[in-house]
Amino acid sequence: MGMRRRSHSEQSIDSPSWTKRLLSVWTLENIKVVKRVIVSVIGATVLLIGIALLILPGPAFIVIPVGLAILATEYAWARRWLRKIRGIASNVVSGRDRTAQRDSRI
Repeated sequence: MGMRRRSHSEQSIDSPSWTKRLLSVWTLENIKVVKRVIVSVIGATVLLIGIALLILPGPAFIVIPVGLAILATEYAWARRWLRKIRGIASNVVSGRDRTAQRDSRI
């Protein structure tokens, strides 16, 4: 078992062409896609756990907005849902009824 000689086609990890090749793969567009996938997976997981906590014992009304907030960093539909949930929550906390709010707009 002797030492194997390195051919010209094999690159050392210290060579600059190896780092150039790695950096050429990570373009700005690829990084955006990877970030969106990671945010989607984490946000959807947290949101699904929150939905499960509606039935199971746990703080569903805290976990669901957290999941939506994670998804809202990438998706407009999640921002709309989060805005709507914030409005409902502020009405509940302030003691206002949703029907009273609808009647005042008429």
